[in-house]
Amino acid sequence: MAKHQVTVRHATAEDGEAVLRILLAAYGQYEALLSTERWTQYKESIEQAVDSPTTKARLVAELDGALVGSVFLYDSSVSAYGSPQLEIHNPIIRLLGVVPEARGHGIATELIRASVRLTQEWQADRIHLHTSDMMDSAVRLYERLGFERAYDKEFHNGTILVKSYLLRLADSALLNA
Repeated sequence: MAKHQVTVRHATAEDGEAVLRILLAAYGQYEALLSTERWTQYKESIEQAVDSPTTKARLVAELDGALVGSVFLYDSSVSAYGSPQLEIHNPIIRLLGVVPEARGHGIATELIRASVRLTQEWQADRIHLHTSDMMDSAVRLYERLGFERAYDKEFHNGTILVKSYLLRLADSALLNA
């Protein structure tokens, strides 16, 4: 099997439309699992996030030169969700997505690794993210990479439990890979 070249870089303004296409393709698999109203809200939140001024960094992944993944980083729960009550004052990963046809090449792992390195440059000691059981393959990836549950930062979005995970950077094997 041929080795594919994965490159992660900061997104440029010109990447905006491609990032939106990536995210809609990546998250489109959940449309059938959500009510029409919930999917419409979710899709609108994705569209708004692409240009949100509260995003601290946007990273994109290229596979053999084609944009196939992205992830957004925020300073806190306030900038990520408008939720000061979560009291997360460390970087948060949001909207990690890889187009379905490019999955299986370690792209999500490389996007997370780049996020962890960037978070370390920002002098943070941990990074957070939120997900749900609907995204079971993502949950397995996060746990395999060393993220642990942060039960005190979880919340409900309607009937869906939004699980919280954190990675303590001092303990992270991702920085040594």
